[in-house]
Amino acid sequence: MNYFKHLLLLLIITLASCKTEQKTKNIASEEITSDFIIAFGSCNNQNLNNNLWEEILKNNPNIWIWGGDVIYSDTEDMSYLKKNYELQKSNKAYLNFTKNIEILETWDDHEYGLNDGGEEYSKKEESQKIFLDFYDVPNNDERRKRTGVYYAKDYTINNHQLKVILLDTRYFRTKLTPDTKTKKRYKPNKYGEGTMLGKTQWDWLKKQLENSTADFNIIVSSIQFLSAEHGFECWGNMPHEIDKLENLLKTTKAKNTIILSGDRHISEISKKEIKDLKYPLIDFTSSGLTHSYTGFTAESNKYRVSNVVSKKSFGLLKFDFKNSKVNMEMRGENNKLYEAFIQKY
Repeated sequence: MNYFKHLLLLLIITLASCKTEQKTKNIASEEITSDFIIAFGSCNNQNLNNNLWEEILKNNPNIWIWGGDVIYSDTEDMSYLKKNYELQKSNKAYLNFTKNIEILETWDDHEYGLNDGGEEYSKKEESQKIFLDFYDVPNNDERRKRTGVYYAKDYTINNHQLKVILLDTRYFRTKLTPDTKTKKRYKPNKYGEGTMLGKTQWDWLKKQLENSTADFNIIVSSIQFLSAEHGFECWGNMPHEIDKLENLLKTTKAKNTIILSGDRHISEISKKEIKDLKYPLIDFTSSGLTHSYTGFTAESNKYRVSNVVSKKSFGLLKFDFKNSKVNMEMRGENNKLYEAFIQKY
């Protein structure tokens, strides 16, 4: 009797193992048609080697999006800031990369010029001009005529549309609240106090979403939107601003919005089900092109749906418009796939 029980137990374990292995294999090997591919990343120190440019191009992306920190140059010396931009722009590997792909961009604190900086930075007007010069933004571009580097661009692909909205979370962002009681750097502001984008940019964002007919709307925020428990910079430092953006997505009925973020020197995917929003909101963080948080062990994030990648990496979004699918990938050296996540809309 014991022999047959033991045999039955072995059979059940074997079948369960096969089923689990098959499920994993299906997820890993599932391929979707890529009508349009976005590659993106952040945190690139101009003094460190970046060996990912060729790896990114192996994936045949249609556009590359800078999520911030194209250089590290915290300073009020604009000649020093410009010198660091010139160093990055003269980098042969990066120069070759820019010749083969369209680039969209926003900034974060380290090319803005002030670590964790916001509206208080004294050189923000001068810094904006140098930023736009680095990216060869034309003189008649709207960003040359206003404060802040936010803008949007629309793409049409086989009768489908995709909108990319790049936010400026620096120029107008008001003061954060230091956390003096724990080891965290910041704690949430009192609800209702402070702004992440400033009134003018909020009004602009509302119009962009209201007027969008895109199948997918991609919002680029240099700092994380959903992950808010770590105590560093994030939208969670202003909880009312999170509510404001989530409500805006609902009231404008903007389709299938995905947030891209950087800043953290780790990569991860967060996902939140929001009441009355017809799709889950995903925040895909890709951070650490030249240096990453290699000492990462653990960090709370109630919305995380992927493993954390603490190696140097870049992000990919592969759009299948016909089947309303997006394949999200984190890749690194030798184009190695670290994490993949598929969302059906």
